[in-house]
Amino acid sequence: MSPDNRKEPKVGSGGPVNDSVRASTRAKPKAPKPTKRTAAQGNVVTTLPAAMTGRASPAKAELGDKPVFAYISSLPEPQRSIAARVDALAAKTLPALQRSVKWGMAFYGVGDGWCFSCGGFAGHVKLTFGRGTALTPVPPVSPIGMGKSARGVDLGSVDDLDERQAASWMEQATAIPGFGGKKR
Repeated sequence: MSPDNRKEPKVGSGGPVNDSVRASTRAKPKAPKPTKRTAAQGNVVTTLPAAMTGRASPAKAELGDKPVFAYISSLPEPQRSIAARVDALAAKTLPALQRSVKWGMAFYGVGDGWCFSCGGFAGHVKLTFGRGTALTPVPPVSPIGMGKSARGVDLGSVDDLDERQAASWMEQATAIPGFGGKKR
């Protein structure tokens, strides 16, 4: 034993190993998985679709109203109510509205190309304008992975939707060439 009462390292171990190195190489404990409750236990936990966890939704890419309505109805509350309100506002604001499911979200456009999208995520719905930096005022959120010019808002409840502002952004967005349109 050494004078400071520590054990000598074993031969071939490469020398003493300090506690911080040992701690960093230990297996990390896994976070417990959330438990599901039955209806009899109360507080039923709905398994979130993949889109709700930050990954693309399993919703298939398809053009038309029906797939968008199916996507919206697949969302848990409150995301379903928020997305339904955004969809209704878009239909009211833009008479020539076209809908599609792309990249696991509802996309909206008028004419050639798409102008904005609405997607459900854990805790909120993201309303994103593809050419958002060209809108006035510029929407506050810069969504990750949607391009440098995309901007939008995160809506945690139906009350977070400023319908007047969102309708203005929708109208402005349709006056700008959409993204993903046909190449001429």
